[in-house]
Amino acid sequence: MTEGDSDAAEPLKGFTIGVTAARRSEEFSTLLTRRGANVVLAPAIRIIPLADDAELERVTREIVADPPEIAVATTGIGFRGWMEAAEGWGLAEDLAAGLRSTRLLARGPKAKGAIRAADLREEWSPASESSAEVLDHLLAEGVEGVRIAVQLHGATTEWEPIPDFCEVLRCAGAEVIAVPVYRWTPPDDQTAMDRMIELAVSSGLDCITFTSAPAVASMLMRAKETGLIEPLLYALRGRVLAGCVGPITAAPLTELSVPTTQPARARLGALARHIADELPRRANRIQAAGHELSVRGGCVVVDGEVKQLPPASMAIMRTLARQPGRVVSRENLLAALPGCGEDTHAVETAIARLRAALGTPKAIQTVVKRGYRLALDPAECVDNTMERM
Repeated sequence: MTEGDSDAAEPLKGFTIGVTAARRSEEFSTLLTRRGANVVLAPAIRIIPLADDAELERVTREIVADPPEIAVATTGIGFRGWMEAAEGWGLAEDLAAGLRSTRLLARGPKAKGAIRAADLREEWSPASESSAEVLDHLLAEGVEGVRIAVQLHGATTEWEPIPDFCEVLRCAGAEVIAVPVYRWTPPDDQTAMDRMIELAVSSGLDCITFTSAPAVASMLMRAKETGLIEPLLYALRGRVLAGCVGPITAAPLTELSVPTTQPARARLGALARHIADELPRRANRIQAAGHELSVRGGCVVVDGEVKQLPPASMAIMRTLARQPGRVVSRENLLAALPGCGEDTHAVETAIARLRAALGTPKAIQTVVKRGYRLALDPAECVDNTMERM
């Protein structure tokens, strides 16, 4: 297999991708690793078993006793889980009977499929699979005085979009029954999530993937608790790509002015393919001393070959690559090295090790009495000069 064939087969070679999914995380991780990615797994939420959810049972009994005029199903897994939980409480037939007298709206095809699997029929579903379009549809027909059940998909937090959906309906005069299907809490042990946040802040990740809005909310909550919310948002607005399965998942980040990328269809396979297209396209490529260098989250790719570097070497490389061709002083490089104090000799040692690890010693040039820089090829120097003008 040639180098080009290898890149085509493994487009994510050298990239480090964070996976926050709680469900199907192994399946999604496999889709990424097959494309060459190094995956860091940190499930961001823990799903509460629906059969153990006292609030869901209370709301279900309320709906059975007095069915609403309209019910909105937002997710397939949530609606299906609701029916299964009702079965466990001996309420499945009564709930289905109540919903048959209700106008059912489905946010997308998965919710529609779950409704039909329960031998029910939806009245309407938007082509966009968007909660916003469902909301517009309801507001256009008027909801004042109308009882509406809305299937939620997570706990209410400042970063989740569905509670806003309910609040808009209430402001328009509707009586909203929140159905807390698929509720979540942060994981009992948040060590893995803390590590993922730290990697994002320190440029150790190229991308973090999110497959639900609750996962986004949970990570933002944890970053806020640990005092890293601003550094995390800075990273996500810069070099760490936020890959979301769809617009609902992306909504909490969009509200915070964090750019996101997402596939045309909200599916795991589509998200994996989309990231495999996006990350290589966005990767930095530096032409230095006749070689192509690309600095990734946990490695440097040299002429298509992944070079795994120790933390000190990666820190030096990231610092040099932030302004390719510019001289970086020994003092600034020393500041990038963890735990080296004021020993400038540590910089010389780190540079020597970096050159050896890259296998391209001429790519890093010593500038006497000033520091070090990446030795850009002449054409690259012209391009960088034009960008600064």
